[in-house]
Amino acid sequence: MTVGLTGQADALWRAITYLSVTQLHLRSNPLAVQPLSAPDMKAQPSGHWGTVPGTAWVLAHLGLTAECHGDVEVVPVIGAGHAGVVQRALAWLTGDLTKANPRFSQDVNGLAALAASFPDIDKLGSEVHPALPAGAYLGGALGGALAFAQGMALDAPSRVVVPILGDGECETPTTAASWLAHHVLGGAQVLPVVHLNGQRMGGPSLLGAMSDLQVSAYARGLGWEPVIVHLGVSNSLSEHAAFHEALADGIDATQRGTCTVLFLRCVKGWSGPLGAHKTPLTNLGDDPRQRAELRTWMSSYRPDELFDRDAQPAGELASALANVRFDNPTPPAPLSPAAASPGGQGFAVEISAVLRAHAATGDLKVFSPDELQSNRLGDLVDESWVHEVLAEEVLLGWLTGWTASGRRGVLISYEAFAPLLLTGLIGLIKQRRLVDHALPSINVLLTSYGWHNLYSHGDPSLVTALLGTADPAVRVFTPADADRTALVLDEALRSTGRVNVIVAGKHSSPVHPRETFDAERRQGLAIWNHLSDPGEPDLTLICAGDLAATVVTEAVFNIRRTLGCRVRVVNIHDLTALADPSLDQHFGEHATILIVTLGHPAAIWGLLGGRLRRQVEVVGWREAPYPMPQDDLAAWAGLGVPGLTSAAGKLLTQRCRS
Repeated sequence: MTVGLTGQADALWRAITYLSVTQLHLRSNPLAVQPLSAPDMKAQPSGHWGTVPGTAWVLAHLGLTAECHGDVEVVPVIGAGHAGVVQRALAWLTGDLTKANPRFSQDVNGLAALAASFPDIDKLGSEVHPALPAGAYLGGALGGALAFAQGMALDAPSRVVVPILGDGECETPTTAASWLAHHVLGGAQVLPVVHLNGQRMGGPSLLGAMSDLQVSAYARGLGWEPVIVHLGVSNSLSEHAAFHEALADGIDATQRGTCTVLFLRCVKGWSGPLGAHKTPLTNLGDDPRQRAELRTWMSSYRPDELFDRDAQPAGELASALANVRFDNPTPPAPLSPAAASPGGQGFAVEISAVLRAHAATGDLKVFSPDELQSNRLGDLVDESWVHEVLAEEVLLGWLTGWTASGRRGVLISYEAFAPLLLTGLIGLIKQRRLVDHALPSINVLLTSYGWHNLYSHGDPSLVTALLGTADPAVRVFTPADADRTALVLDEALRSTGRVNVIVAGKHSSPVHPRETFDAERRQGLAIWNHLSDPGEPDLTLICAGDLAATVVTEAVFNIRRTLGCRVRVVNIHDLTALADPSLDQHFGEHATILIVTLGHPAAIWGLLGGRLRRQVEVVGWREAPYPMPQDDLAAWAGLGVPGLTSAAGKLLTQRCRS
């Protein structure tokens, strides 16, 4: 590293760190042009300081390293959401924050506005934001950044993704599994930087307690070549030179196929009040000693060398900002596969055909927790575009990283394991609301649900929780047969900006008439005339899912004969259609309603929101008190011809009495 570049890295690091401290502690006079006084300071600062120095260090060097690697995209990914204060400092320096909100102009007034606003910055908040540099990680959950980076780096030979991880983050199951799982991907160029500052949120970190020798042995045991760099020992430019060289060498080694990890060892909160996770000076309003400490701390970054009186960059900082480059992944041009045309050949054949058609375009990945064979999709296992590992959270990280770079994918799993995805999916939904362009959808195909599984494998709660967000991006599909599953999977893979969950059994089930396909796809539901009486019904049976459709088909004739009533059958293709009042006309004007679902009845009641003010009953998943055979489980929940007939009879009796 040249002497000039070393000075630029130091200036950029000092500027990012200084501006982070400014946001955390000041509400005015951000450059301390006048001596800092109590009114300039936030009486009770709020935010996170501990991760700032190391994260700022890595970003400063990455911004100056990317320019040296020509056509290679060097994409930084911040793992810790608490590093948002660093990201905003960097974004203000580069002008990206001004683009996001002109109020934060690149002058002293804009900087003062930023300091006064933090942490409650309208529409930007205080956590890592996807609209700002290094904010590509859209998961929002602690521990997912490494897996996300691996997904983003897949099949991208001109891209090196650099996730910045905390040592506490490395204790999460997702990160721990990602170190091993990386080796099944093949060619994903990822250079993790682990901020080894010795502390997680509330105490010493496990990695931080290890010696350099132990950390190196740990990394090598997982198949990674470690490089350890110490900071804050001499506080000299030589530390910048050492890290910059390690980073550049790591990028080169990663491109050559060596799995390399950089460990950045320093004390948490180094360069400021040491050891603090959150803001270290919490009582500036009443404690003059803390105010004096803040003045000394901020002056240590020598802001007068970095900025003029109007906050314009000066000297080495100006040179650094002229050279800084932060890459975002360049999405490939979208390709269109042939449209699905299912032919009644069952789940395995139809789903495999759709996936192969999309994979032929070269931008599809299928991720699964070692369950494709069980899901009757074993013929796909050896395909290069299929990746299996027994860690749902890692798979979700891969999928989100892959789609964040403009490519399409699907995660295929058991319904029982899907709740493991919930935290990541909720965080993803929240983060994707902030993205100003539509990314390919996140697609999850859930099979082998509780009705056809063991006592321990019955849990439809993922869908219930996702529907509870009431986010319009969430779509839950309950296709009635394999042909409909193939069509909705094809549509989901073509869609953008959504989280599509498809609940479809792998077992053989009847194929229902196709004349309502278009209506079901267009509006989410349709009347099944082949099972319905003409005219206004006394009872409307609504089915959601293949098992529900099969049982309703079997029960409708018995209900009509036994109860002597006019019946209408409505099939729900997209469960979220139940939340749309304009579709209530399909249910009949005064009919009682019996809804049959694969999932929790609570999910249905939530969608209806008390809207249908008449006799309504929902038959769905009911938790069994102990293991029982499948037929007994269905009977326990009322999901059978006798159960539906009994429920319909009670509804009609209540109607007559009312």
